[in-house]
Amino acid sequence: MSFIWYELMTTDPDAAAGFYGEVVGWKIADGPDPQSGDQDYRMIVRDDGGNAGGVLRLSKEMCDAGAAPMWIPYLYTNDVDALLKTIQSEGGTLQMPPTDLPVGRIAMVTDPQGVPIYVMDPIPPAGAPDAVSDVFSPDARQRVSWNELASPDLNASKAFYARHFGFEFNDVMSMGDMDDYCFIDRADVRLGAIMQRQDDGQPGAWLMYFRVPSIAAANAAIVKQGGNVLLPPHEVPTGDWVLIATDPQGAGFGLVGAQS
Repeated sequence: MSFIWYELMTTDPDAAAGFYGEVVGWKIADGPDPQSGDQDYRMIVRDDGGNAGGVLRLSKEMCDAGAAPMWIPYLYTNDVDALLKTIQSEGGTLQMPPTDLPVGRIAMVTDPQGVPIYVMDPIPPAGAPDAVSDVFSPDARQRVSWNELASPDLNASKAFYARHFGFEFNDVMSMGDMDDYCFIDRADVRLGAIMQRQDDGQPGAWLMYFRVPSIAAANAAIVKQGGNVLLPPHEVPTGDWVLIATDPQGAGFGLVGAQS
């Protein structure tokens, strides 16, 4: 296991529901999940009935403390507290202390390069002790199909994620002046890639690519729904087409799929 959940932090879950419903096809509830307590947390539901992740409403207090709309991945660990101590000793920063939820123990931390991630020791659903996360899939629609990090320090990030999450870097694609594109493998599955950040203004964050049936249709939906296409549709070596965009609240994401 590696990427086991994805979360959209946003100032407007209702607007996110409309936007991603049109762009990706997800269904996001009109109100908070009954089990979310005093937070506004909503599940992202795929057409097949499974969950693609969750949506957390950013409160004024969170925004005042520096939080901003973004997508964040959850990475698996079997010991949240021990991992946090190690990450902090390596230069990471605790953002949210360990918290026990019905679904597991979680915490938010920045890695030593300043990239925010959640770490989680999940609790399997009742009656399904061997259940595993299915929010990532290389080829299934409405799931994350690629995880990409533009790191302030490529080699340091590769070492960090290999050490703590079992990432392997078996293949590299040269991008010329843009340095190397280092593919991430784990348990014979290609999860994404890490590359060197190109300028200081580029966000230090994981970028998740959601699979859609048509990049052309999704691109049109982004524009119609008030999003901003940062990198227009283009073909990648796999034969897929991709784009990078922000939603109307400013959260960055990617899309991958057929051209039309």
